[in-house]
Amino acid sequence: MTRKTISLFAVIALLFASQAVNAQAGIDKTGERLVDEFVNKVITLQARFEQSLIDAEGEVVERSSGTLEIERPGKFRWSYDEPYEQWLVADGLNIWSYDVDLLQVTVKPQADALANTPALLLGGGDDAVSQFRFDGSTLEQGTTWVRMLPLDTSSGFERMELGFVNDQLTRMVFFDNLEQTTLVALYDVTTNEPIDAERFVFRVPEDADLVGTPVVADATAP
Repeated sequence: MTRKTISLFAVIALLFASQAVNAQAGIDKTGERLVDEFVNKVITLQARFEQSLIDAEGEVVERSSGTLEIERPGKFRWSYDEPYEQWLVADGLNIWSYDVDLLQVTVKPQADALANTPALLLGGGDDAVSQFRFDGSTLEQGTTWVRMLPLDTSSGFERMELGFVNDQLTRMVFFDNLEQTTLVALYDVTTNEPIDAERFVFRVPEDADLVGTPVVADATAP
């Protein structure tokens, strides 16, 4: 093989490497745009979901389904229908967890409960993304996957991957420090349509036990 041939191969190799780098940069830029638009332009979101919890051995240990409603900033309702009925309602001050079968309600201050968790990025305001670091994107069979890392992992959550199809969020994958993975698939997604304000109001049923003390809004605040 002549030196000219070797040089030609080197040039071709560099060309393909450059194209790969440029392609990846384009995918990363798209991923950052998708997250930015989701956080800043999606004010409301409604969808059905199917959720699977996978253990460290790759076995599915739990399946569930229900509906998701988000209204920015700071409000969401995550309602499980199967295998048992449970509501998670964030009203902007508190997050309420209601186990319908057990008639038990647990309430925690929302700011503390959601800090550095995926729920903050999903339902938080435009400053929520500042608690996460973009970690690259990949394109797989028409889905752009975006990796996000929390700056603080004290919540037990290590990273998440958001999947977008045609600029629409359709998949979410969450990884925790117990090597468990939660996969959420969204269906019938609608965005920026009005949602009844009552969906984000939780009233403790008279026959339910309440654990915790809710935060009360400061009536003197402007």
